[in-house]
Amino acid sequence: MRSTRQQARFAGLLYALMVVTGLPGLIFIPKALFVYGDAATTAAHIRASETLLRLGIASELFHQVVFLYLGLALYRLFESVNRSAAVQLAILVAMSVPIMFLNAMNELAALVIVGAPPFLATFSRPQLDSLAYLFLRIHGQGFAVVWVFWSLWLVPFGILVLRSGFLPKILGVLLLLAAAGDMATAVTSLFPMKLATVIDPIARALAPGELVAATWLLVFGAREAPARVETVAA
Repeated sequence: MRSTRQQARFAGLLYALMVVTGLPGLIFIPKALFVYGDAATTAAHIRASETLLRLGIASELFHQVVFLYLGLALYRLFESVNRSAAVQLAILVAMSVPIMFLNAMNELAALVIVGAPPFLATFSRPQLDSLAYLFLRIHGQGFAVVWVFWSLWLVPFGILVLRSGFLPKILGVLLLLAAAGDMATAVTSLFPMKLATVIDPIARALAPGELVAATWLLVFGAREAPARVETVAA
């Protein structure tokens, strides 16, 4: 059985793995292939680099598998602090994973369409390009849905850090601020508004708090936990 410090570092390692494996599919590859507002160019990029998009999809899916295991690792780390909050953390993580897996189907649909299989022969090339682009836009909008859970799970995470006694309280504050920033991102994605130009920079400024907490777990781990921080029931 891992000690508190070992469990914290294990969670930090999973965090690092999640970031490294998720960046290609979530950021780098979409930026390389997708041209906003230009269906024809986007479809041409995908036809020329189909394998790259498939690697991006694999990156997204693997990222989510690691995220699920991260939720379990953090549950084990904080179970003795407050089981109710630890369960909430794990559930919110688990709820986001199937959404991301289903959302990846939109990218797979775009891949099928740009390949112009025989059963789509009744569609012209511009129509196929537009349909593929539509599925990619739906995929992008899917992040607005999952971002709700990506913000909510940080709330019990931050509270658990504050109550733990084996991690610096400032990390808990940073996680709660990151949760507020991510929720602002989710809201502005679902309800585009003029205020987004004001809210988005604030959200981006708050987001690094999660990265600071993840880095701390990986590098420093945690102090050994007290015998019992509070009772099992919240």
